[in-house]
Amino acid sequence: MDWQGRVGDVWAAQWRRTERSFTHLTTQLDAVIAAVAPAQGRVLDIGCGVGSTGLALRAARPDLALVGGDLSPGLLALAQARADEWLSGVSGNPPRFVCGDAVTVAAAEGPFDLFVSRHGVMFFPDPVVAFAGLRAAAAPGAMMVFSCFDERGHNRFATLADEVIGDAPATTSDYAPGPFAFADLHRTGAWLERAGWTIDSAARVGFDYIVGEGEGAVEEAVDFLSHIGPAARAIATATPDERARIVTALREALSHHRTEDRVALPASAWIWRIRAR
Repeated sequence: MDWQGRVGDVWAAQWRRTERSFTHLTTQLDAVIAAVAPAQGRVLDIGCGVGSTGLALRAARPDLALVGGDLSPGLLALAQARADEWLSGVSGNPPRFVCGDAVTVAAAEGPFDLFVSRHGVMFFPDPVVAFAGLRAAAAPGAMMVFSCFDERGHNRFATLADEVIGDAPATTSDYAPGPFAFADLHRTGAWLERAGWTIDSAARVGFDYIVGEGEGAVEEAVDFLSHIGPAARAIATATPDERARIVTALREALSHHRTEDRVALPASAWIWRIRAR
């Protein structure tokens, strides 16, 4: 995925909607992070996006030194702007945001006492190599807390897209970076162990993936999913007639998930808590 180019730019343009979509997951993830976060030390926010996970922690632990790493310059610019706003008047070192892949940033900026990530780890080309690289940048006893999507079938934004497109992706046992790359609990656990991490816990959490709100909630949801996610990729490459068919089917499917002025799709994720050996 072109996080340094088109994909990153789309996510930057849609950042308020993507942040809203993860609202209920964010609450649960932040609570797990807060339970293990030290009062002092250094923390790396992996695939930080617009910075929400790291900035929430930094606001709660002003003596932590935060580094956020991401491949998208556009997302990092937003993270910096939000840091300036969120942490205005808060004491401590100002957060730093670095453009680059997580392992390179960790090696250059470490060692770290804590690693955090909200859905930022699923795009590693080789997960064992990546997590081993992060382990090499860990201080003794360092913790990591990260979230990732559960299986595709437990996430309605994906199965709904499959239905309206009319072509579900083929299943394969081969690893491929992407939203569901870390969905398998046992395979992910084996990768982490091989990379030098000890697993403290892995909890499956359900949440509402909010895709539209307000009087025009369904139309907003159609627009959002036309820019972000598997339906967006199909729409972008479809012929005009096929694009119109997909959008019509998407609108109809989303209307069944509207409750009052909100469209929310059931979703599921894993929250991992691991420790450097």
